[in-house]
Amino acid sequence: MAESEADTPSTPIEFESKYFEFDGVRLPPFCRGKMEDISNFSLRSSDIWIVTYPKSGTSLLQEVVFLVSQGADPDEIGLMNIDEQLPVIEYPQPGLDVIQVIYMARNPKDLVVSYYQFHRSLRTMSYRGTFQEFCRRFMNDKLAYGSWFEHVQEFWEHRLDSNVLFLKYEDMFKDLGTMVEHLAQFLGVSCDKTQLEILVENCNQLIEQCCKSEALSISSCRVGVWRDVFTVSMNETFDAYYRQKMVKSDLSFDFCL
Repeated sequence: MAESEADTPSTPIEFESKYFEFDGVRLPPFCRGKMEDISNFSLRSSDIWIVTYPKSGTSLLQEVVFLVSQGADPDEIGLMNIDEQLPVIEYPQPGLDVIQVIYMARNPKDLVVSYYQFHRSLRTMSYRGTFQEFCRRFMNDKLAYGSWFEHVQEFWEHRLDSNVLFLKYEDMFKDLGTMVEHLAQFLGVSCDKTQLEILVENCNQLIEQCCKSEALSISSCRVGVWRDVFTVSMNETFDAYYRQKMVKSDLSFDFCL
């Protein structure tokens, strides 16, 4: 598939990197030259894929899934490179037909705050615009990996498929026990009530460790961090846009706990 340069409108002067398009999806520079190989990547029916939109708690979910599937010690996981155990592939969408998918969605207000700080921290992106500008780009699908709204709704429509487990980031802090139980069932991990309680406690310990090690305080694990950043006007604009884009969906999120 051919790639084409895609300049990004309203990009700050300091933001010198250019996105490129692959298969109709805007992608960041470090994905360039890799898409053809990834699109031809051989899938196995036994594969289990963790799929998220960026900044939806991907790394945290990786570690929780590894702990649940392997019965690992949370302290040991903290010492390992989780990407070596669960490799990451940057691709717009792996498909739903021949693989098991654990999908996690995060409320878009917290997500866009985390995404903004992430862009500012990367040398390859070096974003120096305002958060207001960045948030407008998010709402207008001018960031990498396409529309968040389309991404989450497409997977939500498959939530009842036998090979899909749809999770919400906020439930790790609101109802971890139920999430871990669903994960164990999906992964085929058999455990009695006592074993499940130990598993939940280990996952809780792991989540606390990950959140305490968060490098960017504004992008912390806390649900509701958007309230520290959004102005009243921005929040009203975002809410109106959110209602417009999600009007046909019954998917809902906890924006605060």
